[in-house]
This record gives sequence, structure tokens and C-alpha cells, in this order.
Amino acid sequence: MTKYVQHGLKVQSKPDEVARQNFMLNMRSYVMLDMATGMKKIYDHNIEPNFKKLNKRDPKNGDEIHKVIKKDTYFKFYSSIRCNAQEMVFRSVLPPIERSMKDLKRKAKTLSKSKKIKGSLNLDKNLPIPKSVSAIDVHLMPGCYHSEHSENDMSQGAIYDNGVSVFSMGFFGDKLDDIGSSISLFIKKKYPKFKPLKILDLGCTVGHNTLPWSNAYPKAEVHALDVGAPVLRYGHARAQSEGVSVHFHQQNAEKTNFKDNSFDLVFSSMFLHEVPRKGIKLILKEAKRLLKPGGLMLHMELPPNKMLEPYDSFYLDWDSYYNKEPFYKPFRDMVPEKICSDAGFQKSKFVQFIIPSIGQFGDKEIIKSIKYQNGNVDDRTGRFTKGIHWYCFGSWK
Repeated sequence: MTKYVQHGLKVQSKPDEVARQNFMLNMRSYVMLDMATGMKKIYDHNIEPNFKKLNKRDPKNGDEIHKVIKKDTYFKFYSSIRCNAQEMVFRSVLPPIERSMKDLKRKAKTLSKSKKIKGSLNLDKNLPIPKSVSAIDVHLMPGCYHSEHSENDMSQGAIYDNGVSVFSMGFFGDKLDDIGSSISLFIKKKYPKFKPLKILDLGCTVGHNTLPWSNAYPKAEVHALDVGAPVLRYGHARAQSEGVSVHFHQQNAEKTNFKDNSFDLVFSSMFLHEVPRKGIKLILKEAKRLLKPGGLMLHMELPPNKMLEPYDSFYLDWDSYYNKEPFYKPFRDMVPEKICSDAGFQKSKFVQFIIPSIGQFGDKEIIKSIKYQNGNVDDRTGRFTKGIHWYCFGSWK
């Protein structure tokens, strides 16, 4: 059971609200684990045999499976329940957030004045919000990352933080930073001579996976950017409350105002799949511009479709059709090696890793995984299930 939000911006939920959040967590668990297992059995015993009988071959990709399985009653029921559960997760956290907004603003103002923690918040009220954000409630989260309802609003950050704490079902850890903690430890141990002094997190939202880099490299100056002012206000206050100095910026990762060769490490987590293909190409080129020679670009993402079995591709691509993530599948159809080389990185400098979750496996298993990296993925990679692993790719400059 996740502990929900426990830092300095914690909102006070009433007993019935906590019960509702607990119910939604368990409902999500039932859908993502039990019902997903049931759907795989339907596929194995009905959908796949019928497909083979009709076409005289196995399905070639996830597209072919989706085309036939979407007519199945079980799939329709699974999808309906999953969509409703996602929407209900956010509804379960809204009442305490709405009730606590004045208090959250007061806390954020106090935290921002800390003389001990030297983080900063840099907003640009004139920054155009990309349509990929402004026109879509990504993850079915009402208001997405950018909507503002009052002066110095940070409600979207609170909704995201509290919502993720419920729908991630504990897989992201108590601080929702399992991805950043797992990957930063892996990189630190795999490349002991690599000691970045300036780090940038792209599409940081509230900084869940930003802060671990500061913990892994305490001497580094850590920056993070996003287009949504409310999530940045919240992220800055959250970092301050956790005692971590991070400099948050309202910028578009496609074109930033940082100077050439500014950073030793440019990172992102679960970001690129929310960006149109054109934007992804611009982001990778911008990352190359920002990196110092010898620097590392690294993106944690869902594994590309070319690395997965057709059913696993179909399963992960569900979000592209039903979870308001229209760029999810187009991104996963891209080839990581190619988009890195197209951005100007040398092919010989490309890297990709499958890293065990630190929360489920611990430090020792992550360190052990350094030796057996083979690029193979399975149905635990990037998927909410026992034994989850994180996929990431990138390139050295």
C-alpha cells in the first residue's frame, strides 16, 4: 500500500476521502493485474487461435491484435473499467486539494524563502503552451499540467502528485521517485568516473525523478524545466520541503534559453511519449546542443515496439487510444538508435539499459544488473507488475 504524499505539501484528507483513495488504488490494482491477466488468457485461448485460423499466420504487431481484440466483450469491459478508474483516481484526490489551496500557497511562499535551501523558480508568463498540452487532458487528468485557476496557482501540481500517488499503486515508491532513484544509482555505479556538475531534467512536472539526481551527485547543480507554471510552483515548493536545491524553469524543451555546452547530463522520464514526433526530434537536437563534450543524454521511456512481442506492444499502446496520450504509440514506433543519430549523435555512442526497480529489487540487484545488460525486454519492462524494470536510452556526446 502506498503511503500517498508525505512531504511538506501534504493535504489533509478526511477519513472518507482516504477510504475512497484506498478503494481506487485497489481498483486500479485489480484492473492492471487481475483483469490484465484475464485479458491475456482471452487472447491466448480465443483471439490468437482465431486470428491464426483466419490469416494462416501469427499477428505481426500490436496493431493487428488491437484491430481484432477491440471487438471482444472482455476487452471492452476492461477498457471501460480502466478508463473510469483513471478518472475516479483524480476525483478521489480533488476535494482535499480544493479545500487546502490557500494553505498550500502559504506553505509554498514560506518554503521559497528558505535561506538554507538554495533552489529557485523561474517562470515565463509569455511562454506559449504547446497544443500537445493545452488541448489534451493527458492521463485523463483534469486541467492537464498548465491550467491556472487563481494567482500563483499550483493546483495542477497537487493533483498530479496526489493522483500519481494513488494510480501508481506503490510501484513508484513512497516518494514517487523510483525511476530517478533506480537510474541515477545505475549510472553512478556503471560510470564511476562520470561526475556531472550540471544536470537538466526535461519535462520534469513536479520533480519526482529530478531530486534523485541531486542525491546521487550532491555537488551537481540541478535544473529542471516544464511548460506548466502550476506544476513548477508546486515542484519548487516540494523540493524545498525535501531539502533539495533545484532550479525550476518554465521553458519548452524544444528550444531553451540555456547556452551551448551547458550541461553534463540531460535527462527525462516518461516525457517524450507525450510529445509529437516533430517535437521529439527538436528536443533531441536541443539536448545535443546543451550537452558539454563527454556529456550524457538519457531518456527513461516505455520500450520501443520493435523490441517487444506483438501482444506486449498492443498492451502498452492501450494508453495511446484510451488514456489521452495520442503520441504514445507514434513515439514507441520510432527507433531510438535512429532518432539519436538523426539528432547528430554518433551511432557508436548510443546506449540503452533495462534497469531493475530499486524499490522492488534493492541497490544490490541494480549494481548486479550492470554486468548483464543485453538489451532484452520482457513483459515486466515499463509495466505495472511485480518485478518491474525501467527502460532508458540515450547517447554520449
